[in-house]
Amino acid sequence: MSATKGKKKNKPFQNKQITALRQHIFSDDALLERLEAGRLDSPLLQGFYVVFISICDAKSRALVMKGTGNTLDEAWRNAEHKANLLIKNNSLKIAWAKADIVNSAEEIATTELNKELVENNYKNFFRKGIALSQTFDIAFLEAELNGNRMLNYYSEEQISKKEIDYDSAVLDLTRISYYLKTYYNSKEITSIPDRILTFTTTGLFCDKDLALHRLHDKGFDCGRRATAIIDGEAVEPVMLSASKYLYSLIKPDGEFIYGYYPIFHKEIDNYNILRHAGSIWSLINLYRITKDDELVPKLNAAIDYLTEGYIICKNEDTAYVFEKKTDEIKLGGNGLSIIMLTEYMDVFETDKYIGLVRKLANGILEMEDMSSGKYFHVLNYPDFSSKEEFRTIYYDGEATFALSRAYTYTNDEKYLHGAKMAVENFIAEDYTKYRDHWVAYALNEITKYIPEPRFFEFAMQNAGKNLKTIYHRARSTQTNLELLTITWQTFKRIQELEISTPYIDEFDVEFFAKTIYQRARHLLNGYFYPEFAMYMKRPSKVAGSFFVREDNFRVRIDDIQHYIGGYYFYSKYFNEILPYLSKEFLGEYADC
Repeated sequence: MSATKGKKKNKPFQNKQITALRQHIFSDDALLERLEAGRLDSPLLQGFYVVFISICDAKSRALVMKGTGNTLDEAWRNAEHKANLLIKNNSLKIAWAKADIVNSAEEIATTELNKELVENNYKNFFRKGIALSQTFDIAFLEAELNGNRMLNYYSEEQISKKEIDYDSAVLDLTRISYYLKTYYNSKEITSIPDRILTFTTTGLFCDKDLALHRLHDKGFDCGRRATAIIDGEAVEPVMLSASKYLYSLIKPDGEFIYGYYPIFHKEIDNYNILRHAGSIWSLINLYRITKDDELVPKLNAAIDYLTEGYIICKNEDTAYVFEKKTDEIKLGGNGLSIIMLTEYMDVFETDKYIGLVRKLANGILEMEDMSSGKYFHVLNYPDFSSKEEFRTIYYDGEATFALSRAYTYTNDEKYLHGAKMAVENFIAEDYTKYRDHWVAYALNEITKYIPEPRFFEFAMQNAGKNLKTIYHRARSTQTNLELLTITWQTFKRIQELEISTPYIDEFDVEFFAKTIYQRARHLLNGYFYPEFAMYMKRPSKVAGSFFVREDNFRVRIDDIQHYIGGYYFYSKYFNEILPYLSKEFLGEYADC
């Protein structure tokens, strides 16, 4: 009898996520056809396939294994073998796996990257992979390039001033070498070649529960899971996820972890008490949705952190929020604090903070010139002397919205009058040019009490004059969705009250609805889905949050607040917007 007879042969190690990816890709005829259709226009790929498999344990940056071959099967097997070997030898517990198959490639001079980076205009908006040779011996996915800062982008100022060195190599040799040595124990490269390949991919992502997600392979959506219609139900999980993430950033004493630069997991330490107040406002809405009483202790701690540590009284009737690190009193601090405190009183049906709201509103009035409606923005502390007439346009809308909210809770006409004078100034100075969401909030609130047709008209102009710019905007600019959805609320009241002006009567409601939808869809490109987060240094620290791509994927409490705010109102009003969206329009976006 043979010594080996009856013994089981050792099966090669297989990771379940990678296996799921393989089975789906090779059985999906539509995906394979789309892949081959893309390859037809790339002579460099004829008879040559490249597969990247990214694996991630959610704790550390994803590792990317590459395979090449004369067939897709051969390239896949080579990449899968490397990935499985790495997992087995290092006892990795994989949470996420992602497959990227090259579907187009183009050889260019390395210096041509300068032109592409300028055309993309913003940091981290170059959305192609790069190979340093036609054989893909050293090659990086777009997510690796941007997730490790391997490209030296030009600043917006350099681009606007045309300070571009078109003969330079923007690939960063030092960072590329560091990445190869640190994560793959590879030799450092000594030079950047004169010619490189840029390439795109068709991708598929698998999560820890083996759910598979096809990834967009072009445009601003590149690398994000494909989605059908973006309705209220589609954005609600994203909104709740980000809200819970924001809540998790509250420390026991009520202070927030302010945020991260996730490429190298650097905590942001430049605390801003205004953004603290605005972030609490978002979390109060989380409670409004979930009614989860476990949220309340931390919410109260965050409010106490503000009210007990950052409120100072000028006299018994007037109070201000002050910024400790600069000894400044900012108009927006009072504004955001009133907005947050009145929201709290509304949700929890209490008048706990009504006295403080009065004092803060009085502080705003002291910073407003009642003859013109203009605000003074910054005072010195502790002497309350004038420091800076103007700091940021946002303060004006915040203060006006706050005065309107103060009137709601006090019925004191002086607050409504202050808000009215500010709106008169907005109209006189044409604040529509600022595309300010806080102006939208302010107009929506004040028209509840002063339903003047010209106030409603200005509210609609604040959105309408900016629709084309917002519709085509490359950046997420999360406050744009707030502007649009709050204006939609105003628009519905215009219909109910039958307000008529020449501008309102000719307003393009269909394009308004399309722009709201387009922005809601585009904002998903700023959500840290695992397929984005896995290429950051500490994926679990940012997954489920929102980021600002052009600022090195910055995750900050106020960014998250504004994303949540836009989606909160979008989820409320989507069913009202839907009748203005044609099936052709929705179909076009579903197929992107």
